Amino acid sequence: MKKLLAITLAAACGSAAAQTPAVNRMPDGSRDLYLGLGAVSAPRYDGAREQRINALPVLQLASSNGIFISGMSAGMHLSAAPSVEYGPLLALQLRRSASGSASGIGGVDSVSFPGIVAQPPLVVARSAKAKQLDGMDPIGARLQAGAFFNLYLTPRLRLTNSVLYGSGNDKKGATWSVAVQRIAAEPALHHAVSVSAGLTVANRAHNDAFFGVAAAAAQRSGYAAYQAAGGIKDVHVGARWNWALAPSWIVTSGLQASRLVGSAKDSPLVQRPANVTVSTALAYRF
Repeated sequence: MKKLLAITLAAACGSAAAQTPAVNRMPDGSRDLYLGLGAVSAPRYDGAREQRINALPVLQLASSNGIFISGMSAGMHLSAAPSVEYGPLLALQLRRSASGSASGIGGVDSVSFPGIVAQPPLVVARSAKAKQLDGMDPIGARLQAGAFFNLYLTPRLRLTNSVLYGSGNDKKGATWSVAVQRIAAEPALHHAVSVSAGLTVANRAHNDAFFGVAAAAAQRSGYAAYQAAGGIKDVHVGARWNWALAPSWIVTSGLQASRLVGSAKDSPLVQRPANVTVSTALAYRF
């Protein structure tokens, strides 16, 4: 239990952040599996002012062969060196429709949530009750592929990197997420706390898919046409608290503050530059 409570924090990278738990070296043929259920309060979409509360399933699997599943991402640890972690990574980009982004799945040793932003004046007046993405093309769910590379600066301080490609309807979006994580301080018996700070860099295709407004969409939605450029998309800080109620039961809670910057921040779709996402869940270790 203590090994899994050496929790880490994944860098936030929009609606589908890649999560790479610290390698959990176990006897051959063994595995750790956590399943649970909780709730998350998050912005309706990346850039929305309105928060909504959704159910949050929890799934985390770590295997002795290096394969892991954490929330909406999966990968494999390939390194045998204790100070370096690397390997392939897959992550699911969730669908975004007029009602907002779809709900995801959480893990017990990482935190990653959407970021937010500020809204210029609209081209035409809109009803206060109108959905902020009305008239915008839906963005379908996509499986992104990439890799991660993590370096331990000290036994408790980890520099994480993850690169993913394939977001957006044209599947050409790419993101690079980098963060510094302070892993698993234990302020009290059965409690572990981690903190993280980082940023996400996105290419033009990714930012334009989520923050741009094409000419046809501008006609339907009333927003001004807008092309988003590549660059730093957001900066973020986060914390996760795990409370071991019993050898097989854990309460896992996360908080993340995120702020969109640059071209993403200037999009007419966004309403404020910063937001906070909070989650908590009860999970059982099998």
